[in-house]
Amino acid sequence: MKTFTPTFWLQRPFHWSLIFGLTSLLVSCGANDIPIGPASLNSRFTDEQPALSGNGRFLAFVSNRYGNQQLLVFDLETQTLIRTPGLNRGETIAESPSLSYTGRYICYLTSDQGRPVVTLYDRATQQSQILTPTYRGWIRNPHISPDGRYIAFESASRGQWDVEVLDRGPTVELDIPNGATVNVPPQ
Repeated sequence: MKTFTPTFWLQRPFHWSLIFGLTSLLVSCGANDIPIGPASLNSRFTDEQPALSGNGRFLAFVSNRYGNQQLLVFDLETQTLIRTPGLNRGETIAESPSLSYTGRYICYLTSDQGRPVVTLYDRATQQSQILTPTYRGWIRNPHISPDGRYIAFESASRGQWDVEVLDRGPTVELDIPNGATVNVPPQ
């Protein structure tokens, strides 16, 4: 007759040095090693959906570090958050940011009466404007051209996801680096 002897998981042979080594590795790589603060790039809250400006200086991202979901802009050169008055409104959620070449224009999605709309923020004038106020259908993933004139996005106005391009017009002030020439087509 077979006898049954219960064994517990602590009684099984383990490579305890491996377990203690992995545990010490997890403890030593804690969140305390990451520079975290209200003005740093990373925080103890969710920071997501990063978008980099064409010149690589500015980073826009969505964060909930201040108690609600906001769109923040970080200057990678000075390692500081950039003030963007008029960008975030308390009753809306901003998402899917896209930046022009120097980060002057920020294109993103927000909601207007429960529908997603493409919104443009101009850092020079500190003004936001909805670009698709009467657009029929759902919208997602807006991307602004480096010069800030064109905005491409996906729309479901025909019952499927299609790509559309919005031209802000030839009179819009372009976002170009200082000293660059603008090729204007002949009229």
